[in-house]
Order: sequence, then structure tokens, then C-alpha cells
Amino acid sequence: MRNIFYIIAIMSFASILCGCGYHAGSLMNPQVKTIAIAPITNDTMEINLSDTLRQRLCEEFVVDSSLKVKSLESADCILYTRIIKVETTTTAYDTTAYGLAYTPAAWALNITVEFTVIIPGRAEPLIAKRQVSANNEFQVTNDPAIARASGLNLACKNLAKQMVIYTTEAW
Repeated sequence: MRNIFYIIAIMSFASILCGCGYHAGSLMNPQVKTIAIAPITNDTMEINLSDTLRQRLCEEFVVDSSLKVKSLESADCILYTRIIKVETTTTAYDTTAYGLAYTPAAWALNITVEFTVIIPGRAEPLIAKRQVSANNEFQVTNDPAIARASGLNLACKNLAKQMVIYTTEAW
């Protein structure tokens, strides 16, 4: 009985060492090690949104660590992005003036972008044009402009996370 226990323990330990073929690591194309983030085109009237999104993209690529962010001249591939639409909708109301007037208390921001990844010198893109949307809800407190800017910042962060996942796992 003791021998059977030892045999099972040794076989279990050996199977753990051998594994089942899975490994932790990047899903990126092995030929692509670096990426550049081209200046973002903004087709909306939202001020500074392209700068905010570009900063969030750099941060998310650093956190993901599948690709190193480099300059346009030295990167293996380049991410091109175009902001298509920014929508703001009311999600909750608050009453004021004895219940007679309704004012928005919470808002939702939805940002839609189109992006592609190319390898310089190749005719076809590495990742074809793809549309991605992300949203964020925010509440208006004392200053609506600051609340909206904070909401846009968080929506850009959510959007950048999605774009990094679609870029690094699109193979």
C-alpha cells in the first residue's frame, strides 16, 4: 500500500514538471518586438483627446509588456489610430426645485476609434482596420468640465486596454 502511494506521488510530481504544453508568455508574433504609436487623428470636436488616448496607449503597452514602445523610425510596427466619435448621454437624473426640474446627475461617455497596425515596407497591414468602442460613466459634482475630463481620461484608458489586447492577441 505504501509503494502505491509513493508511485502515485512520484507520477503526480513528474506530470506537474512535464506540464501539458501550456506556457505563460506573450501571444505576439515572434518577429514583432517593438511598436510605435503614430500621432492620433481626431475627427471629433473634443479637445486634447488624441493626446490623452496616445498617452494611455503608451501606458497600456508598457503594462502589457508584450511589445516595447519605440519611436516611429525604429519600431517593427506602427499603430495608426483615428478617433471617429465621442458620444455623451445622460444615465441618471436628479430632481431640484421641489421636484419640478430634472437635471442630469450622471453621464456616460462612449468613444469609438478605428485603428490599424502596419509593418513599414509591407503592402498589407499586420492588423486590418478595426473599430473599437469603450465607455465610462461619470457624475457631475462641483465642476462639470473637470468631471467630464476625468470621464474622458478613464474612457481612454478602457479603450487603450482593448486596443492593446486586440493588437497583441490578434495573431
